[in-house]
Amino acid sequence: MRLRLDPEIDISDNLRIVSEVDLLDNVVLGSTPDSYATQPATSSSSTSGTTTATTPTGYQSAGFNAYAPVSFFSTTQGVPTAGVNSSTNSIDVHRVWGEYMTPVGQLRFGRMPSQWGLGMVDNAGDGIDSDYQTTVDRIMFVSGIKSLDLYFGGAWDFIATGPTALPGATTGPIWDVYGGQPYDTCNLCNVYEWAAWIARRTNPDLQRLSLARGDLVLNGGLYTKFRKQYIDINSTNNSTPETLNTSTNATSADFEPRQAWAVTPDLWVQLLWRKLRVEAEAAMIWGEIGYLPGLQATPANPIDIREFGVVTQAEYRALDDKLDLNFGFGFASGDPWANNPSLGQGPQGQGALQPPSSGVQSEFTNGPISTFRFHPDYRVDLIFFRNILTRVEGAYYFRPSVDYDFVRHSDGEKLGGGAAVIYSGASQFIQTPGHSRDLGLELDAQLYYQSKDGSLNDDPTKIGGFYAMLQYGVFFPFAGLDYLGTFPGIDTSLSAAQIVRLFLGIVF
Repeated sequence: MRLRLDPEIDISDNLRIVSEVDLLDNVVLGSTPDSYATQPATSSSSTSGTTTATTPTGYQSAGFNAYAPVSFFSTTQGVPTAGVNSSTNSIDVHRVWGEYMTPVGQLRFGRMPSQWGLGMVDNAGDGIDSDYQTTVDRIMFVSGIKSLDLYFGGAWDFIATGPTALPGATTGPIWDVYGGQPYDTCNLCNVYEWAAWIARRTNPDLQRLSLARGDLVLNGGLYTKFRKQYIDINSTNNSTPETLNTSTNATSADFEPRQAWAVTPDLWVQLLWRKLRVEAEAAMIWGEIGYLPGLQATPANPIDIREFGVVTQAEYRALDDKLDLNFGFGFASGDPWANNPSLGQGPQGQGALQPPSSGVQSEFTNGPISTFRFHPDYRVDLIFFRNILTRVEGAYYFRPSVDYDFVRHSDGEKLGGGAAVIYSGASQFIQTPGHSRDLGLELDAQLYYQSKDGSLNDDPTKIGGFYAMLQYGVFFPFAGLDYLGTFPGIDTSLSAAQIVRLFLGIVF
């Protein structure tokens, strides 16, 4: 369940404050009954430098309700409170940023969404069924040449700052609930990022006119990010901002060198002609990590980062836009030298940042980090990439689909259904448990309905008002997800996975 609000404060035509607030964000129905509650359980104290702290290691009972000693007698749902009866609070402020229009362009600053192209890398996650987002702390300036539909800009992103403290702190972070402005205690720990882009995006009104005349419309652009970090929190002793010693006598137990950098160019192209849309996005991550204990990397012998990804969509609408034909393809590079999951080294997709397995052939034991991962909100199916891997990574897929509106009115009301077939394969066979590229075949189907209530859904191509959909999917695993070898007394045969989803929403 979620109630998402996007309040705006319009101070003038040139100045506004924008925000995004979620209430009961992704709350599982029935998850906070009055029959029980939990709270963080404290563990034994640990010492780092001159700082001693106790850290939670799980959850313990926060007491019980004498009138509802077991869930069977629960009578109401409580307000979700992080660390007590839920992992999150009932109200989450995700984004707040300011926008000021100057004579030469727009200045944006604050915590804001980032979206580019099809959303393969940067995805704002603003869809009605989205669970993941790209949210950045950013200072950005955008300008352009309106007559040419050309836009360009740049941004300074604050990806991570490391431990922070309040004025007066000498041996580590000291948190004061009564005020004060925290400051960065480790500037060299900062992960900095700079971004620049240039794009052509046709004015929507002119675009519709051009398509009606049968003209070809071409949009696209290039978005490039550069990221670097010099040192980082120690990754081997589980240090936390609460236990780190950031004073002048800090030791290697608190920090470690990272000396990492990466550049990410992301190309996006969109071609429109009449009822046809062809769109593609291609990106790569090129860089190196100077020190990472798991990979035995050192500044003198850094580990390269070489990741590549591409996604395409082709869509054609017919029969007064009632019929929607789609074909999608995506590819994310994998690691031919990464750990072999079948040897007990970890699941698919997690081997790229672990040392090579001794059971892997020698020609696969040295190489760059090359498992590319799509943004988790770039959805292509219901089961395998969405719920098992949680994203497209080290794999490729083919996805033909069809949707048809049985009822489609100009006031926005529509009733329809659709189906999709998704074949998935591994980019590198050695990353699969069964040492085969074939991962599986998924069949997805859905029924959807949109009412004609409200003003947002007066366009049937957009979602607005009351919206409901019923989805069903079945995934048939192939040899790539099988086990090598036999286990006496244990049935390791594969079986199909299934899912049923009911979605009820109101868009306003």
